[in-house]
Parts: sequence; structure tokens; C-alpha cells
Amino acid sequence: MTAETITNTGSGILYVVATPIGNLEDITQRALTTLKEVQLVAAEDTRHTAHLLNHYGITTPRFSLHEHNERERTKRLLALLHKGKSVALVSDAGTPLISDPGYLLVAEARKQGIPVVPIPGPSALIAALSVAGLPSDRFCFEGFLPAKSTARRKRLEALSSESRTLIFYESPRRIQATLQQMCELFGAGRKAVVARELTKRFETVHCGSLAELSAWAATEGELIKGELVLLVHGAERRSKRKQLDAESARIAGLLAEALPPRQAAELAARITGEKKNQLYRYIIGQEKH
Repeated sequence: MTAETITNTGSGILYVVATPIGNLEDITQRALTTLKEVQLVAAEDTRHTAHLLNHYGITTPRFSLHEHNERERTKRLLALLHKGKSVALVSDAGTPLISDPGYLLVAEARKQGIPVVPIPGPSALIAALSVAGLPSDRFCFEGFLPAKSTARRKRLEALSSESRTLIFYESPRRIQATLQQMCELFGAGRKAVVARELTKRFETVHCGSLAELSAWAATEGELIKGELVLLVHGAERRSKRKQLDAESARIAGLLAEALPPRQAAELAARITGEKKNQLYRYIIGQEKH
């Protein structure tokens, strides 16, 4: 299917085009044909997209669409589409809208009856999942966690009992802090993977426990650069989780009478050897009764 093979009622077509996440050879022939035939390429960063287009000799005009101008640019693109011009939406890398701009444009185009066509291809989260060695039948994509520690901790606490494989995008600046918090809240022994610079020259996939990956991140420090995908094995299902023994529950309950739940769980974990997140859930559950 190309930019000329869909019939419509007069409007142009919005193509959502996946582009390489690193290796330029990963682009599909259909994507190249579409990028050549549309009247305009809406790009997150026109300079970045120029590298791809120039590599394949594509001269289609570019138009910026990023998080800071998305609302205003969406109106202009919709007007062009209504005039019969076809547009290819691309992000800097991978599939548009996946932790990238474009949702507003696609949603409004759908609402206004403009055809929206996917041109599938690379996606960093799927590429990482395919080589991680973690369960791939059920997974949960969380995108980027909050940058601030308190908000990030709150989100991770909410995910601590999620049984599906968890997938995140993360910044090299925050990967060490994120792994440390995951050790505290998920359990240091939980299996995880950090995939870095996928399809690029320095592609690496680090596998291990959260404790091992946290130690690796602490050692590497500022040497960790590039795009990161963080995958974490899901929690054990509740029906299979070991129940707290009576003594551990008693200690947790006594500490909770004098301390906030998180501090009580942390101290109880040190005393009993039980997992902090399990003790925390027990304390919260007792407070609700």
C-alpha cells in the first residue's frame, strides 16, 4: 500500500510511519515509498529526520511537530489534510506516539474523518522484549517513569504487585536511582534487563537481578549513555506468594504502631529477612481492617 493506493472522500491521508531506532537499514520498503509519495513529512525533529531522508535520497518537505508546538501545528496539518494533501508522521526513532508526539494529530484526524494508516516497523520496546529472555506473552509498557524521586517511588509502589513483564524507557541520568528504588520496592532478586543503544554500534543487553544491575549502574556511572529500555520480570501471582509467618506478622504489626508504614516495613524486613514490599502490603492491609 502506498500514498496513492487508498481512495477517500477528498481529504488527504495521514500515514503513521515507523522509522529505524538506530540502524538505517531497518526501515521498510513500504515506509520509504510512503515518505517519497506524501506531500509533507511531519517530524519530531526535522534535522534528525533529514539524516534519514537524505540517506535514501528523499526530498519531501519537512514540517516540525513536537511536544512544544503540537497543538498549533496539528491545526495546520489538519487543514492541509482536508485540502487533499497526504502527510507522513514520523518521530525521531521508532513508532510515533509511543512516548513520542502525535497523539493529538491522530485523534483529531480520526474525529474529523480523515483516513489514518499505519506503516509499521521498528519499536524499541518490542525489540528489547524480543531478546530479554523474560516472559513475553503478557507485558505492560509504562514509558518513562516520573523524573522526581518521590513521584517515581509512588508509581513503582503501585506496580510492585504487577505480574506482567514491566517495560520502561529510562534516562542514563536516572537509571541508577531507578534501579535502586526497584530493589527496595520489587525485591533485589527480581530478574531484569537493561537494553542500551539497540541496533546501534554499541548495542548492549545487560541481564541479571535488580541488585546486580544496580551495582553495574553504580560502577558505570556517567559512562552509561544513549537510549535505554529497562525490563523487569513481573511479580509472583498472589496465589503463589509465600504467606508471612506469624512471628514476622507480629513484628510488623508492633512496628507499625509506632512508625509510618514504609519505615515499619523497612525495619521489619531487616529483623525478619522477609521482603520489604510484602511486609508493606501486610501493614497497609491491616490498617484497612
